[in-house]
Amino acid sequence: MKMIRLKEGKERSLLRRHPWIFDSAIAKGGGDPGETVRVESSSGQFLAWAAFSPASKIRARAWSFDEGQRIDAGFLATTCQLAIRARARFDIPSDGVRLVHGESDGLPGLIVDCYGDTLVAQFLSAGVERWKSVLADALLKETGLARLYERSDTNSRSLEGLPPLSGWLQGDGSTELAIQENNWRLTLDIATGHKTGFYLDQRDSRRKFADYTRRLGFQRVLNCYCYTGGFTVAALAGGAGHVTSIDSSAPALERARAHVALNGFDANRTDFLDADVNASLRRFIEEGRTFDAIVLDPPKLAPTAAHADRAARAYKDINRLALKLLEPGGVLFTYSCSGGISADLFHKIVASAGADAGVDGYIGERLGGAPDHPMTLAFPEGEYLKGLVVVKKA
Repeated sequence: MKMIRLKEGKERSLLRRHPWIFDSAIAKGGGDPGETVRVESSSGQFLAWAAFSPASKIRARAWSFDEGQRIDAGFLATTCQLAIRARARFDIPSDGVRLVHGESDGLPGLIVDCYGDTLVAQFLSAGVERWKSVLADALLKETGLARLYERSDTNSRSLEGLPPLSGWLQGDGSTELAIQENNWRLTLDIATGHKTGFYLDQRDSRRKFADYTRRLGFQRVLNCYCYTGGFTVAALAGGAGHVTSIDSSAPALERARAHVALNGFDANRTDFLDADVNASLRRFIEEGRTFDAIVLDPPKLAPTAAHADRAARAYKDINRLALKLLEPGGVLFTYSCSGGISADLFHKIVASAGADAGVDGYIGERLGGAPDHPMTLAFPEGEYLKGLVVVKKA
């Protein structure tokens, strides 16, 4: 068994069971891509079994902190089983569910979503790439499904020295799927859609937005970065009078329009704009338009803390413009899915945007990802999605 030994004082995070070991923490040792290595402190104390990644800044990711644990097919099958069965403890009103959420489920770099009868997996680290066939078999056996599609085509693969990969690992057939969510029907293409095909992490927020719309009677709703219209459908389901949806992807907007029709809503209650959100918000201000509710759900602007300063300026600008467009008493659902932006920093950004806009607001709620996208006590980085419900003061 190969080994890596850490520099003095660098064992503290592993003693807290945090799974990441950065290259700067290692004094000596190594292994092949994805190979399991023994991790020791500077004094030779066992710390963890980890998957080695020679190309990544995160040089190793811990599988287990139990010295007696053997990292083999049986271990991986049991870990998959525990992750999948844990979802039964959560209230998930959908047949679109995240079954494995990487480090939070003890499988660093593995993301698995289930859409009805189809699994979609992302193998994003050298460790899970090395064990791909074993993991695929374990996932299909535990779920009893026959189709598994791979979407390992994200930029993060390159950081592990891995090429992008996409296609069927098991089974075949159409990549066009439909799911039921919160009593709505939504469609996706697992081959071309964002992430694994859809944003399951916003499931609870979409339901909450429908509830707010129903309770407060929003008449004019603006959905920014609407993608395929999940929040648009939520607003219409809540009884919104009219929803304006903006995205820069024409195919996403076409699917959003189709979702309106699929769920039986009147197309005359909607507008879809193929446009830049920032420019559109500025134009709406010039035109004197206002809205009762606005959703800001932009793409990832700060993948790491190193990008936080530039991303903070972008988040601040769009939130400033949105707060200006809100009617007094209106509600802003605003989000950051950037790992480099903490929940506290995001709150400060939105507060600064309010100050620049000359408005104040009540923080109605703090929002996060749906419970099948868990953060754990040992791995707070699992909380990548942060949101605030802001009620503009009259």
